[in-house]
Amino acid sequence: MALVGALSLLDLPSDPLLVILSYLDFRDLVSCSLVNRRLQQLSNHDLLWKRPCQIYWLVSESKIPHKTQTWKETFITYYKDLGRYIEHYAKLKKAWDSLKQYLAERCPKMISSLKAGVQEKDLNAVEEKIGCKLPDDYRCSLRIHNGQKLVVPGLMGSMALPNHYRSEDFLDIDTAAGGFQRRMGLNQCLPITFCIHTGISQYLALADTDGRRRNEIFYQCPDQIAHNPAAIDMFITATSFFQWFTSYVQHVVSGDYPIIWDQIFRYEHDKACVATTDDITVSVSTSFVPELSSIHPPHYFFTYRIRLEMSKDAYPEKACQLDSRYWRITNAKEQVEEVQGPGVVGDYPQLRPGRVYEYTSCTTFSTSSGYMEGYYTFHRLDKKQETFNVVIPRFHMKCLTFRASTISTEESCNDCFFHDDDSTDTDDYEERRRFLDMPNAPVHCPRFS
Repeated sequence: MALVGALSLLDLPSDPLLVILSYLDFRDLVSCSLVNRRLQQLSNHDLLWKRPCQIYWLVSESKIPHKTQTWKETFITYYKDLGRYIEHYAKLKKAWDSLKQYLAERCPKMISSLKAGVQEKDLNAVEEKIGCKLPDDYRCSLRIHNGQKLVVPGLMGSMALPNHYRSEDFLDIDTAAGGFQRRMGLNQCLPITFCIHTGISQYLALADTDGRRRNEIFYQCPDQIAHNPAAIDMFITATSFFQWFTSYVQHVVSGDYPIIWDQIFRYEHDKACVATTDDITVSVSTSFVPELSSIHPPHYFFTYRIRLEMSKDAYPEKACQLDSRYWRITNAKEQVEEVQGPGVVGDYPQLRPGRVYEYTSCTTFSTSSGYMEGYYTFHRLDKKQETFNVVIPRFHMKCLTFRASTISTEESCNDCFFHDDDSTDTDDYEERRRFLDMPNAPVHCPRFS
């Protein structure tokens, strides 16, 4: 019986080889084309380049720039322009597209404020101007959209309290470069957001300096104890631009961040933080407010939004009115404070079947985390003598990850520390704010409402 010789590539039919090659990445297709003439011919088969175009550049047949281009030519066209961003482009483009689609139905004015992407030469010019390299993920995002116009509300989220309002715009690269920092404490840091009401920004660290790590994004937090203006602590919001932007978009499009008054509010809601008592459901969302917080001395400011809703299926005689509130507040040291008071934020809301009542209040801790729980006392509208308690579920608050400045202080000031308590006295709170030299517009907030 004659032996069958080993098959070579030249002996194999093209169709099964093309099927195998269709599973390869574009880098592998290029490598295969260098093996021999047969693989070179097969690797250039145009349909093999359709998948890389869709994966890396999100190009469909209807979006090919020039109808006469082949898939491979299309891939090469995109690669010549955006090749350095090939690991980031598709994910960031998807994030931008999903954000725009979500907001177009809810906040169309916000979408109209977005600027078109910049070109490579513009980013190179900025790098030359500031003397620092921009991270590729940040550059890639700017190629898609060059931030937004300075408008209200800003794209990167809002926060509203009595006498305090923050709404952050996503800065275009020229405006950001104009705010590039060279001073000690914020050296080689680039602002990427800005609030025209508070002046607060989130900064992108472009170098490992002053205790910061390259690519981190943070809020600055001056050390109020150090007698050195360069001693700036930081609340860290992300370790890279990619993480910062994609996680924010996910919060928005998933509905985690509510749309209120045509703007995005950065409240986080734990789906387990819901309690129902006698047809009344109470849910809580919370947010840390970095611009009103301090690491040195420890003073952490939180706001929470509470929603009370009576079931639409409740009987009409269930209608009731809130009389008072009770809070049990526990900090990270297990120190407990109990607070009772009439109404909520000066109001005594009535609930009827299907009605919703929401309000916002705030609190401070001397520890970086804590939790609150309690109950509201209601009476029936038809039977005022009939009172009952409605449970407020326990909700936790935790500040952003933070890091202290590494810049040495000129001298210490032990008397500058607050007492280690969580005082809720409004006058005491305002006195502390003056002492801390915080932003000028003081926040007068009904504590524990």
